[in-house]
Amino acid sequence: MADAAIGGPVETVAIKGRPFPVAADADGNRDLGGFSAEVSPNGDGSARILLTRKAWEFDGLALEINDARGDQEYLQGIVDGKKFVPLEFTLVSGITFRSKGMITGDLKASSMNATAPLKFNGPGKLEQ
Repeated sequence: MADAAIGGPVETVAIKGRPFPVAADADGNRDLGGFSAEVSPNGDGSARILLTRKAWEFDGLALEINDARGDQEYLQGIVDGKKFVPLEFTLVSGITFRSKGMITGDLKASSMNATAPLKFNGPGKLEQ
């Protein structure tokens, strides 16, 4: 019998080796990347499979932003660096997903919650 699936939040995101705690109520969504498939019918009743390559993605993460540590400046420096960086997403189950990628979208920090909702994308696949 297989082990039970373990759900829960992403505990930490390491960005270029620097760990950031993730809010416990953040519901992270991951797409491992690879291909997106579509079936397109032909006139004779047969069909074709159309594959489109896609980047991996991890979103829905609210990372802790500590102003005393310069977290927002560090993250903005990653974006301004214009290069894919090593990323690690560690789940409550202890499983870690890794790849190189970039912070995408706007980088807005909440002063009330000391968090920033972030989205990550990258080439290739997000791997366990």
